[in-house]
Amino acid sequence: MSIKISYKNSGPENPSANLILFVDENFSLNGLKKYISNTEFSYIYELLKTSDLKKDILLFEINSKKTIFLISIKKDIKISDIENLGAKFHDYINYEKKKEYFVNSDTVNSKVKNLVGYFLHGLRLKSYEFNVYKSKNNKKTVSINVLGKNKISIKDYIRFKALEDGSFFARDLVSEPGNILHPDEYAKRINMLKKFGLKIKIYDEKKLKKLGMNALLGVGQGSIRGSYLVTMEWDGLKNGSKPLAFVGKGVCFDTGGYSLKPAKFMEDMTYDMAGSATVVGLMKNLAIRKAKVNAVGVVGLVENMVSGNAQRPGDIVKSYSGKTIEILNTDAEGRLVLADALTFTEKKFKPKFIIDLATLTGAIIVSLGSEYAGLFSNDDKLSKQLLEAGDKVEEKLWRMPLHKNFDKLINSKNADMQNINYVGGAGSTTAAQFLQRFILNKTPWAHLDIAGMAFSKYGGALNSGGATSYGVRLLNKLIEDNYE
Repeated sequence: MSIKISYKNSGPENPSANLILFVDENFSLNGLKKYISNTEFSYIYELLKTSDLKKDILLFEINSKKTIFLISIKKDIKISDIENLGAKFHDYINYEKKKEYFVNSDTVNSKVKNLVGYFLHGLRLKSYEFNVYKSKNNKKTVSINVLGKNKISIKDYIRFKALEDGSFFARDLVSEPGNILHPDEYAKRINMLKKFGLKIKIYDEKKLKKLGMNALLGVGQGSIRGSYLVTMEWDGLKNGSKPLAFVGKGVCFDTGGYSLKPAKFMEDMTYDMAGSATVVGLMKNLAIRKAKVNAVGVVGLVENMVSGNAQRPGDIVKSYSGKTIEILNTDAEGRLVLADALTFTEKKFKPKFIIDLATLTGAIIVSLGSEYAGLFSNDDKLSKQLLEAGDKVEEKLWRMPLHKNFDKLINSKNADMQNINYVGGAGSTTAAQFLQRFILNKTPWAHLDIAGMAFSKYGGALNSGGATSYGVRLLNKLIEDNYE
């Protein structure tokens, strides 16, 4: 469904127009008389006596052409709850045949600033669909007209639109099939973001070999497609201050390599690049809204395939950091991509902090399911900021342990380390412990394992199933609250 939002100076000329009105948690009709007719008021008043007032949204069909919606706003409502109300309203209109609605912002009686903006933001986020490859695409367009004085400012409109565009771009990237969005195509799509003011640099295989990024290159060497490291810089302060750095795993398709995945799970491996998609979507959002911050996004783009040239279990590679890695399992490939990307980011950009995102381990799903992403960090301040931002936008995190005692599980007899813990247990922690070894200068760092959050088969509060763009809103909130 496509949502078109516009702003009107006067009410609908058609008395049959569908109305959206805001009321308190008791569904009090006080103050609504001037917005609806006496007949409509009396009709709704009588029906409310037998309605379930525990619901957030009640609808009243005045006639075959007109419906009035009452949206209940609790006294202590949170912004995330308002966004969720917008998403719930989407589900109502998704099944209605009506194509135009009028929101009366003057009926809002709440301390929350810009309530209508958050409501419509939730509605828009929920409306996302990926139907590029459907031969019959009967896409419904719904017009939402905002009336009254409590309109969204231009600044807030741009902020919401940027976040939606960044989120939708991330969802598009994750939703694309592997035969379309391979590393070559992915690098081209990122390069197109130059038009928003991002400085893009693409390191191809020749440049990566020269730099010594053999951990990343090893993952992609079995594919006929190229392997890349792409950097995206946003200079929003222009004062030379250290940037905030975001690093993403971009494995466009993951067969597992010679440590082959079961066929049952392999079709979902198009979303093994979701960490990189979050970073790309975030950077697009920052550029569109012209964020007052310096930031850099770095993504490693590879395809983990099986061929006569593919990496073997038992291979040893020398990473960009100079540390050597014994490859015991070719399906533990994301950490190899991130290892080179993390060291490169720290060395080249000398950032205030580094946050990496990856669909890294199935173990994090065993631990946290699809309710929380795993947070691993060497910095308590950064962890606190991330946890608070996640709670505010309902992209929740749970901090998991890092400890030197886990190091023995990834020490190798033949190299500086091995890429998997074969003793068993603590799969997500040992993966994070592995990554931490590539932060060489004690830069504040956080690793977000988003394997359980990046894709949802059953849908969530602000998405209807499929790619979720988890992390875009979380990291945007982190920046807004702490670094702008």
